[in-house]
Amino acid sequence: MTTGLLRRFAAGRTLALGAVLALALPGTAYANTVSVTVKTPGATSGPATGNSEISTHADCASGLASGGGINQAIGTGASVNGNHVNGTSPSPDGTTEYTGSTGVVGTDVTHWLGIGGSGGQVNASFSTTPYAMCFTSSLINHTQVVMNKANTPTAGATAGRVTATCPANTRLLGGGARTTPGTTGSLKVIASFPTFNNSAHSYGARAAANGETNPDSWSAVGWDSGANAADYTYAYAICSGNGITVTGATVTVRYAEVSGPTSGSTGQTATVGCGGNDGKLVSGGAAISAGSVTTTDFTGPGSGGDHLNGSFPSTSGGAAVADGTTTAAYWTAASHTGGQSSPGTDTAVWALCADDGV
Repeated sequence: MTTGLLRRFAAGRTLALGAVLALALPGTAYANTVSVTVKTPGATSGPATGNSEISTHADCASGLASGGGINQAIGTGASVNGNHVNGTSPSPDGTTEYTGSTGVVGTDVTHWLGIGGSGGQVNASFSTTPYAMCFTSSLINHTQVVMNKANTPTAGATAGRVTATCPANTRLLGGGARTTPGTTGSLKVIASFPTFNNSAHSYGARAAANGETNPDSWSAVGWDSGANAADYTYAYAICSGNGITVTGATVTVRYAEVSGPTSGSTGQTATVGCGGNDGKLVSGGAAISAGSVTTTDFTGPGSGGDHLNGSFPSTSGGAAVADGTTTAAYWTAASHTGGQSSPGTDTAVWALCADDGV
């Protein structure tokens, strides 16, 4: 009888030890601790006058901004072509912009700007809604903003691209774009997307493709129907902080591209989402272009008036999510032509999905 008890005790100890080892061995089990809450204050009206812009902001009361978005109302009639995205970008306080020296320009940012611009026509329906993606993670508890800029585009209907790259041994979480001056009604952002600083992606000229992992850079593209020597385009990369071991963290890119808009004064949308094993949606991007942006160097769309009206977290059907949403898994791009036809034009969208591997 004593022998039987000892055998059962030994067997129990073996099972218990096995359970502990199963929990302790790396790679056997983990829980992704990334979470994101979408914050938005709602719409700000305007611009109310031609060749001007408005700036509004979304703020994270908790968490850090891993990225953000913008959505615009354009109304009806001929003036629908006038409202366009001038910027979707990080800010240290909800007002100040990072437009000075390049490089690492901020840390642990909690504010996101939505900047809407007008062309020569406006209507009372114009508005801009900003979105902040408020990110938390047990691993990535600090972030940094890398900014790059270029005096571009200076020729009409020419893509003015600039790329910001994260420091080594960090993870790209999101990004943004800005064009200035805001009083040039024909100048706007037509692309903001994840990419890689390598030859396969032409050092930022080709976007990250569907299913690629751990992009390290963010590209922005400015577009002007006329020549303006004062035009500047800014790219922002939101990266994990220095000194954080991110080798087990994975950021997966989801990407989709659809045809259009190709007729004058019309719009198009494209939506893509994070899959079940991709992790949580942390940011996204959008573009209107000549298409094939993941396999060829970025080329502008078919008309000088083409522009973006949105790049924002959404439902699977493309509707913008509400303030406080914690389950957003999709990103939507909204594009629009000017008054002219735009042959061969496509709309692209990106979603960045993060798993911190904790």
